[in-house]
Amino acid sequence: MHPSAILYEVQQLYDVSDRLDSLSEQHPQVSEALIGISGSVRNTATLLEVLVATKIAPLSGLDPASA
Repeated sequence: MHPSAILYEVQQLYDVSDRLDSLSEQHPQVSEALIGISGSVRNTATLLEVLVATKIAPLSGLDPASA
């Protein structure tokens, strides 16, 4: 898998996190749970991004910021 494919999925995860944050504002009865899940999804995206930057990108010569 090319690093840019993983970085695309990272962006998708960030988008999901943003949507969950938005939903938490619209549904106060489950707001706390949605915020927690959103944070977990965002943390996972960040970890994947770090993985690409530290393990995959140096091997391929790809700058993760430009992918």
